[in-house]
Parts: sequence; structure tokens; C-alpha cells
Amino acid sequence: MPSSSSSSLAAATPLVPGPGGVSTDQVAYRKKKRLCQSDEDVIRLIGQHLHGLGLNQTVDLLMQESGCHLEHSSATKFRNHVMEGEWEKAENDLNELKSLVHSPHVIMKMKFLLLQQKYLEYLEDGKVLEALQVLRCELTPLKYNTERIHILSGYLMCSHTDDLRAKAEWEGKGTVSRSKLLDKLQMYLPPSVMLPPRRLQTLLRQAVELQRDRCLYHNTKLDGNLDSMSLLIDHVCSRCSRDECRAREMVSAVDLLWRKQFPCYTQQILTEHCNEVWFCKFSNDGSKLATGSKDTTVIIWQVDADTHQLRLHKTLDGHAYGVSYLAWSPDDNYLLACGPDDCSELWLWNVQTGELRTKMSQSHEDSLTSVAWNPDGKRFVTGGQRGQFYQCDLEGNLLDSWEGVRVQCLWCLNDGKTVLASDTHQRIRGYNFEDLTDRNIVQEDHPIMSFTVSKNGRLALLNVATQGVHLWDLQDRVLVRKYQGVTQGFYTIHSCFGGNNEDFIASGSEDHKVYIWHKRSELPIAELTGHTRTVNCVSWNMQVPSMMASASDDGTVRIWGPAPFLDNQESEEGCSSMDS
Repeated sequence: MPSSSSSSLAAATPLVPGPGGVSTDQVAYRKKKRLCQSDEDVIRLIGQHLHGLGLNQTVDLLMQESGCHLEHSSATKFRNHVMEGEWEKAENDLNELKSLVHSPHVIMKMKFLLLQQKYLEYLEDGKVLEALQVLRCELTPLKYNTERIHILSGYLMCSHTDDLRAKAEWEGKGTVSRSKLLDKLQMYLPPSVMLPPRRLQTLLRQAVELQRDRCLYHNTKLDGNLDSMSLLIDHVCSRCSRDECRAREMVSAVDLLWRKQFPCYTQQILTEHCNEVWFCKFSNDGSKLATGSKDTTVIIWQVDADTHQLRLHKTLDGHAYGVSYLAWSPDDNYLLACGPDDCSELWLWNVQTGELRTKMSQSHEDSLTSVAWNPDGKRFVTGGQRGQFYQCDLEGNLLDSWEGVRVQCLWCLNDGKTVLASDTHQRIRGYNFEDLTDRNIVQEDHPIMSFTVSKNGRLALLNVATQGVHLWDLQDRVLVRKYQGVTQGFYTIHSCFGGNNEDFIASGSEDHKVYIWHKRSELPIAELTGHTRTVNCVSWNMQVPSMMASASDDGTVRIWGPAPFLDNQESEEGCSSMDS
């Protein structure tokens, strides 16, 4: 914030009518119509913003006409003395502010910050003796934040200015560092005395973020810059407003709810599999898609970085029972493949070379239908409904096992210790292979066919037999939401989180559709049509949030992307949407 002149904040002191002051008419107006508290707050907020822009004469006039005070007169003096580096006067100002602050401890914190700036400026000026005097006789006697004082004393050894600024992470003597100091000091003062820094911008940013949060279609990265959107209209994620769409005579639900950067239109249909496609998963870096099929093959698809079109990269075959589950290693170098219930084998493929690194089977009676990587990329867990639950290394060597757990689906949490497993008792339990402890986390009333976990490990998305898609909070162990619309029987269907901030949820369905919900809304915001049989799995590209894939029993994989801009044309396939 630029250094202010005392004239720009003159309204902080009582105003006396007279030449150049407030006119008799203005005084009469204020007496006739007293401003309410909210009006005064708004005027002060506007005044602070204008002052930050350097429009000081405008601020003076605004305060005079309104009869408001931008800030307390003692705060004005304090501000000016800090910005001018007059530290003794600033300390005296603190004594005047004592009666306006709720806690004496706050004054001590503010004094510490002042003296710290004073000390650093002395060091930069080469006044080592004066700096040492401040450290010994002013900072140390405060008996506050002694650890910081020890760090400050080490700066005495800095040989030159650049070294001091680097070690102290400080901008140096001048307007920039003093403005940042003032921002910190303002936070300790009541808003009636001095407004928090850039308060109007903060409120506007909060309003913008709230609108984005409430927008069911927002699918771009959060941007705190107010210049990224207009403040003159409410935020709406659509190509055109409802009125504009009507004016163009595009009145169908599809046309009205086209969403920029929202994957609800078929961009590509992959038909290389020759039987039901049971699973699909984008790599962690978003550059590849792996699909597994009943036709005994895994196909690796390459995502073109520019066009977002997919092309066949490698085919990995030999999975005699078909491929019903896939898991990318954390570094995307390896891919684990599992089969259906009758399959006792697990394949570990090197994605770069297309070579099979490990083919693991502990017993021909095993059923290895699910797998999950440990975050270290050196271990994985696998299991199935016949009571197998193993932890293995990359060579397929058995490291640990848990007896009698009939596993339906697995997930490794980011702590590197906890493995979540859904079982035949309609629950998800957490297993720790290090201390051999386990605990119940989720209990449903119907079989959990599959589940996935959010990136932060807080939320779990469950596909529950005959019930649909459920969202659970793993930390609080509570059911958050039941999503409506999807048809879920006893087929294994895999849902996913998606979008830039994982604000969306998508799932396949036995009615041949893909359903998309906003995380906060139980009703679907989009129903994607095009598949002709059950949609078994969906995967959202976390690096390209406008891209999603779906795998179906119809033998195809559909790649979904944003709607093209169509004027007076209709697309072959679309999404039907509803407002929640």
C-alpha cells in the first residue's frame, strides 16, 4: 500500500464546518437522515479501496459528505509513522491505541513486529551497533517469541544486504516491506479502529468463490484473481444465458445446459475391443488410458496433448479369463491387471516396454479380483471373495497376508499403512499390515460392489447393490449423500470423482447411461446417452478435467468432452440434464 499523506485521511478526525469544510446543507442532511451501520461500513470499505488506488481527494470528499470516519485518528498517525519508518513515533502511537485494543498481549505482538522491522532496517543500513541495541534492549526484554529472537540474532553475521534479505525472507528497507508489516499490524486492530487490509477485495473474492462453489457445472481451476471474471453479473458456467438461448430458438434442455469445459458429449468412440469392456482408467499423469475387456486384452491408449484424441498405443494380451480391474502404479510405469471371480492370476505389466514383469498366482483356488498400489510404488495389495488378502512386492513375492477376509474392492490410503477393503459383510474396514490391526469404517445394509476414494483420502464413493451411489466421509464415518437416478443391481459398476477440484461424481449404470452429479447435489446434472448396454466403468482424466471415458458391455469405450459450439444444429448424441 503506498504511503499516505495525512490529508488523505483527514476525515478520521472530527470535522468542523467552515471554509472548505462541510456545508450547512450537508450537516442538515446528516441530521435529517442518519446513516445506518451497514451504510457506514460500505462507505468505509469504498474509501479504503479508493485510498489504495491513490484517489485521496475523492476519499476526503466521500468522508466529508457522508460524515463517516475511514479510521481512528490514532490509527492514521500510526499508519503514517510506520510507512515513513519513524519507529519511536510508531511505538508512541501504540500507547494511544492501547485503550482501543481488547488485549494488552496484542500490543506486545504489534510492538515485536515493529521492532523486528526496525532491527532489520538497521542491519541493512550497516548500523550493526544500533541493531544490536534494539535486539538486546528492546526486543529481548519483551520476553516474547524467544525462538524468533535467536533467529534474528543470527542475521548479525550476514556479510551483505542480499544475504540478509535471503535469510530473513524480507524485501528490504522500503515501501514494500513496510506495507507488508502494516498488513500484519492491521490484523490486530479492531475494524472500528482500522479496517483489515484490502477488505473490499476480500469480500468480493469470497462472493465470487461462493458463486463458483454453488455452480453445479463449474469445472475450471479455482482462481482468486478478481480480474478473471466480471463483478457486474452473477457467475454462470454456460455458453450463453437462458434468454440468449431462447432468442436463438435453442430451447431444449440439451442446448440450454451446454457447459464449457464439461464432458457431456461423445468426442470419440473406441471400438478395438471385440467383446464387453469391463474397466477403464486414465493414468495419473493423464497421458494414457487403459481399458480391460472380456476379450482377454488390455489396450493402452495414448492421449494426444493438443487434440485430446486417443490412439492405440499397445495391446497386452493373454488374460485368459478377461480383465475386470486395472491399477496404474503411482509413477505410471506399471499396470496391474485382475480378472473376474474365477481368475487366480494377477498380471504386472511394464507399460513403457509392453513386457510382462510378473505373473502372480499363490494358488489355483484363489480369486484375485481387486488390487491397489501402496503409495511408495514398491508394494501392492490384492484379494478376492474366496478369502485371499495379500501384500506383495513387484516380483510377486508374498510379504504379508490377512486370513479369512473376503475382499470385493481395495484402496491404499496416502499414509502408506492403511488399506481399505470392502468385504462380503457389506462394510469397509481399514487394515494395517504393520501392526496387524483392523477397524470398521463404513457399514452399509446392502453389498458394496465397488468403491473409490478422493485424492485427499477424506471421501469414499460407493456403488451399492440395488441402492446406487453413496458418498461417505471416512474421517467422520458418516453417510453424506445418496445420489439418485442410476440403475444399480448386482453388477459391478465403478464410479469416480472428477473435475478440476473433484467437485463432480460420475457413474455407469445398468440402463446404458452415464450419470454425472455435482458432489453437493443428489439429483444428476447430466445423463449421458450413447451406449447400448450396461456401462461398467467411468474414469475422469484428472489432468484434463474436460475429458472422461466410459466402458460398456456393448464393446465400446466412449470418450466424452465439452459440447461443440453448434448454431441451429443438433448433435447426434447428447446429454439430458436437470436442475437440482
